[in-house]
Amino acid sequence: MEIFKEVTVETTVKAPVEKVWEYWTEPTHITKWNFASEEWHSPFAENDLREGGKFISRMEAKDGSFGFDFEGVYDEIKLHKLIAYSMADGRKVKINFNDRGNETEVIETFDAETTNSIELQQQGWQAILNNFKKYVEQT
Repeated sequence: MEIFKEVTVETTVKAPVEKVWEYWTEPTHITKWNFASEEWHSPFAENDLREGGKFISRMEAKDGSFGFDFEGVYDEIKLHKLIAYSMADGRKVKINFNDRGNETEVIETFDAETTNSIELQQQGWQAILNNFKKYVEQT
């Protein structure tokens, strides 16, 4: 079994945990924030939010030059608190939602892959998380 290095990204969203959770898990919202930069978009998302349930979202460059499916299976769900899943390649991801009243701290820890540098992966995942924060706070 391959041992992966864990990487953590985090943000604090100025919104109650119920809204943050809904925007994180509902496909209609996922397609509006699940990409790292303005040159990308997420035209499709599906989410079966339960332990053993699957999710998939499509990430594509707007110019059509590149795209990929991001998918996995849920290992653990604790409403408004925790989402843990395994990606198709076996890497694990855990997202903690910490209720701070009118704010929610989102801490995402993921197993790094071995193709790209840790720094590049951290920047990419953080950019998506920042996009999520912006979307939630402006909607």
